[in-house]
Amino acid sequence: MANKNQTNITAEPGRQELFIVREFEAPRELVFKAYVDPKLYVQWLGPKGYTMIIEKFEPRNGGMFKFIHKDTNGNAFTFHGVYHEVLAPERLIGTFEFEGWPEKGHVELDTSKFEELPGERTRLTIQAVYQSVADRDAMITSGMEKGVNEGFTRLDELLANKLNK
Repeated sequence: MANKNQTNITAEPGRQELFIVREFEAPRELVFKAYVDPKLYVQWLGPKGYTMIIEKFEPRNGGMFKFIHKDTNGNAFTFHGVYHEVLAPERLIGTFEFEGWPEKGHVELDTSKFEELPGERTRLTIQAVYQSVADRDAMITSGMEKGVNEGFTRLDELLANKLNK
């Protein structure tokens, strides 16, 4: 099934932020649940062909997360962060950090807003703010766009399956 919803990633030159906007053919509550239910989260987040292992997942105010993505060659990529606000089904605010950088401190602050649209649809808007323009640009050149797009395609499939049950 071809997807009619496209992911828009906007990164203005010289700014420390980027925006990701995507619409989904599912109710806001279900899209939000896919972000906070570990059984759903592992099924869609990240690039196609990667598996996710969750070490910690506490989607609540002050909670933490840590997960590992493994590719088909066995390479592991670890990410962690803190949930600052979890307001179901409207908003998630938290940090996100890749543990593979040579030095620590490359933390991004994400605000994800889940907007209810007519026809049981949802618009997700993510604002990611980085420590520097260089950090933001490094994230973009790391393949983030491919991972986001492949993850959202997997999320579309998951949401369609949940709606048809």
